Amino acid sequence: MKILGVLGGMGPAATVAFLARVQVLTPAQGDADHIRVLMDMNPQVPDRNRTADQAEAVLGQMAGRLRDAGAEILAMPCNTAHAQAAGIRAAGLPFIDMIAETTAVVVQTLASRAGAKRVGILATPGGEALYVAALTAAGLEPVLLEGPDREAFMARVYGVKAGEMGEAARGRMAQLAAGLVARGADAVIAGCTEVPLLLGPGDVTVPLVDSAEVLAGACVRACLQA
Repeated sequence: MKILGVLGGMGPAATVAFLARVQVLTPAQGDADHIRVLMDMNPQVPDRNRTADQAEAVLGQMAGRLRDAGAEILAMPCNTAHAQAAGIRAAGLPFIDMIAETTAVVVQTLASRAGAKRVGILATPGGEALYVAALTAAGLEPVLLEGPDREAFMARVYGVKAGEMGEAARGRMAQLAAGLVARGADAVIAGCTEVPLLLGPGDVTVPLVDSAEVLAGACVRACLQA
């Protein structure tokens, strides 16, 4: 069993929820069957959208510290920060790519639905750009938030970081997802780890692919692989 190193804190609530997913998805009969996790919960990582170079430097330092502490595989439950993944990979450990893993699940999800190729994206501008590139390369068509909906989405993301996860916030996120479906999305990616704290599969009329859930499953498989 390999030791998982998690670069966390972007944001804290999403990181805690991710770790809970890892625990739930691990096929364990007792404590010793679970994955050993080393985590750096660092909410002080510089803004991934505004100060990318600074963020990459800090993420690289975090990855190095996790490696030196004994981590054998790295993962980061933040879609946006994958734009700075080069700094993490420089630590020399396998890094599970959340964007690639999620895109693969979307491709698999739509494979059985004839003609389905339009994918709605609920993500920050940085995460959205990563998913647009990945989905396009996979032959799929991204459907993006537009106009006021983009601002409303970011307000909900920052609201989660401030502890706002009540019914009003949940309802607004569901409306944003419904807007993507109304514009032809055959599936929707929860491409920001704050999204699943407000939105579940039952809130969307098409398949919802939760990037945090996908990453957690990939971490379990990688760490338990013989």
